[in-house]
Amino acid sequence: MSRTERIGYNHSMRKTTLEFDEELFERARAALGTRGLKATVHRAFEEVLALHARREAIRQLQEMDGLDLNRPEVMADAWR
Repeated sequence: MSRTERIGYNHSMRKTTLEFDEELFERARAALGTRGLKATVHRAFEEVLALHARREAIRQLQEMDGLDLNRPEVMADAWR
């Protein structure tokens, strides 16, 4: 068993040193409703990825990219 496995980390997590702005951290922590640096960073990553997914979905709808919503035969059955 590796040292990282013994202390509770796996291949998708790593321990590191981080320099950060305390005021920015406190504002983010309050906005996210988290406690502690680890939870705040994790939640911030999740929020960034969720925002990215929403923006991608909007782009996809705007461009009709990969969607059948502009095909009358598909939409005819959409409301049944």
